[in-house]
Amino acid sequence: MPAFPHSTTSTAVAVPPSLALPVIEVAFPRRLHPYWPRLQEKTRCWLLEKRLMPADKVEEHADGLCYTDLMAGYYLGAPDEVLQAIADYSAWFFVWDDRHDRDIVHGRPDAWRRLRLALHTALDSPGAHLHHEDPLVAAFADSVSRLYSFLPQTWNARFARHFHAVIDAYDREFRNRTEGVVPTVGEYLALRRLTFAHWIWTDLLEPSAGCELPDAVRKNPAYRRPALLSQEFAAWYNDLCSLPKEIAGDEVHNLGISLVKHEGMSLEAAIADLRRRIEECISEFLDAEREALLFADRLADGTVRGKELSGAVRACLGNMRNWFSSVYWFHHESGRYMVDSWDDRSTPPYVNNEAAGEK
Repeated sequence: MPAFPHSTTSTAVAVPPSLALPVIEVAFPRRLHPYWPRLQEKTRCWLLEKRLMPADKVEEHADGLCYTDLMAGYYLGAPDEVLQAIADYSAWFFVWDDRHDRDIVHGRPDAWRRLRLALHTALDSPGAHLHHEDPLVAAFADSVSRLYSFLPQTWNARFARHFHAVIDAYDREFRNRTEGVVPTVGEYLALRRLTFAHWIWTDLLEPSAGCELPDAVRKNPAYRRPALLSQEFAAWYNDLCSLPKEIAGDEVHNLGISLVKHEGMSLEAAIADLRRRIEECISEFLDAEREALLFADRLADGTVRGKELSGAVRACLGNMRNWFSSVYWFHHESGRYMVDSWDDRSTPPYVNNEAAGEK
């Protein structure tokens, strides 16, 4: 089925029937932030400036990886400078994920430990790490410093708390992969919420809406449930799309792999179970969305503050909805998932081994 006409790629994308979700293509219209073309250009320059990718890899792969497309389809309504900071941070996140993978593949536990500790420290004092010797740490400090400039310190502290947990979860993944441990389904689902950074992407809805949400709003089930469902969809759809290459690469972190290993399912049954979970997630979101809109109505109590909170919740909820279509099309447009086109299926062509310490 062809991609939405306003695809950011130059040609229409055919979605394999095994991965097609007609409800997404029909009920979740794709939208893009109008800043997207400039966003793509500036993030490409940022990757070069921060030495996160060599110039030849930026030239050949950066646009095709569609990292900016993913964010431009999610955080609609964000001020341009907020979206730019988020997009640069997101691009950094993908590069970090690749470094983590390369450190595992090439058996570099000491390099990973140094990086992990440096990121923990930079998260709490980014200004002191803008010129760190490791470009990955320096770029992280730059992006976090910018993200910290939009909302009060209370939001910054929450973001830091959530990302410290993400770093620790990546460390657990490092140990699992090094030791060949496949987590149980329950263990995997809990770990995945952290490694996919569910609460980070949800936190970033607030600077996009220009409003920090108080705990009474953010933790209310009417808000929290659609937020979680939007992220669960993204994580599980990623697992569905990534399953063949992750099995081929001896990965241990994929819901399908956990279902096969610990639930005794065949691969076909595991794929069917993944699809069932994904489709249920979509339908549950549609129900939760209605409840969240009623919650937003109740917040509009006639006060200025009530009107502000109601509008912010509606903006955040609209972008939770946008996440479904943005994630869906990203998986079919990004070169990150086109493993069949790689010269070596075990080595993504856009990774930079030397930057990770390899010779």
